[in-house]
Amino acid sequence: MINASRNIRVKLLWAALALAMFALFARLAYLQISDGDKGHLFIKHQGDLRVLRKETIPAGRGEIVDRHGNLLAYSTPVQTVWANPRAFEYNQHAVEQLAGILDIDQALLAKRLRSKKGFVYLKRQVDPDKAQRVLSLDLAGVHAQREYKRYYPAAEFASHLIGFTDIEDRGQEGVELAYDEMLSGEPGQRQVMRNAIGEPIRDIQLLRPANEGAKLQLAIDINLQYATYRELKTAVHRHQARSGSAIVLDAQTGEVLALVNQPSYNVNDRTQLLPVNTRNRALVDLFEPGSTVKPFTLAAALQAQVIRANSVIDTTPGKIRLGNKVIVDPKNYGRLSIREVLSKSSQVGTTKIALAVPPESMRELFADVGFGEYCATGFPGEGVGFLPHHRKWQPMQRAALSFGHGL
Repeated sequence: MINASRNIRVKLLWAALALAMFALFARLAYLQISDGDKGHLFIKHQGDLRVLRKETIPAGRGEIVDRHGNLLAYSTPVQTVWANPRAFEYNQHAVEQLAGILDIDQALLAKRLRSKKGFVYLKRQVDPDKAQRVLSLDLAGVHAQREYKRYYPAAEFASHLIGFTDIEDRGQEGVELAYDEMLSGEPGQRQVMRNAIGEPIRDIQLLRPANEGAKLQLAIDINLQYATYRELKTAVHRHQARSGSAIVLDAQTGEVLALVNQPSYNVNDRTQLLPVNTRNRALVDLFEPGSTVKPFTLAAALQAQVIRANSVIDTTPGKIRLGNKVIVDPKNYGRLSIREVLSKSSQVGTTKIALAVPPESMRELFADVGFGEYCATGFPGEGVGFLPHHRKWQPMQRAALSFGHGL
């Protein structure tokens, strides 16, 4: 009785399997014969979904040039060496060969090649000749693909101005960051066929070509940039200063012809990318403008009509007391014309003029010419100026502001 029942169940199971196989073959026949082209296209589409993939084609980043067209930054093709550990036939000799060519620690390389992932980077931005040596080993699962590496011919002379990109060629500092969208290219796309383990075996078609980023021309003159850098570095060293900055402007147009800082760094050597070196002090730090403000103080006095172009200021005896503070000149200049107050940079003469100007008038002129404002250069981290409100100005502060201190 038991055997008969078991035989019935076995027969029913075989019947069900036979029925399923019949339904499967019937469906295939319908798609290929009865449904004509539609069935064929359906089967082809299902097959394509399993083997066809879209790959990104990297685009070159736009060049950065100075006012004369000299290169300040450009991208050059390099190779990324990668592996599919699932397809790699692991052996120590192959690891030693790869490590030697790519200059990678063997233990680290072995760990990557033993990964269970389908994709691992072995080394980014490899010289094309080295990449070709790797490919010539003909190791299963080891491949190379094109990418771009950024180079900076001006090196440390323009590093704070130009900035740099990361390994993905995205702007991180300076002009590279401020104009990243403009400089970035538009990646292309192609369709490829991959095998069962995900490796590309054939290009099918180009879907979209890659477009290189736009060229960016700066007002900088690289020769003047180099000369300014050299002089600043010499001055910082001579005076044993911790840091220094210098900016050269075209007095007629306001264009920045040179911008340098110390300490600096060679942007082509990423080991030098330390905060103390990369800080763009000329744009990030606030500093007192000093005696360069004196012409604006005199302009405010002329505008307020408290002095005239032919006025004479008595600076005797070469000093002036304001509360418990004393402002002094290098010597007693005596009576000075307005022109001489500027040419001798007299603190006493400037102070006497400033105290005669209504505080609100002087502050208004300072604000009109841009003190205390944001310059809007577009550089990342640019500092905002500081100009205190005139209601808080005491006589000593009015004097200090007149020769560029406290703002």
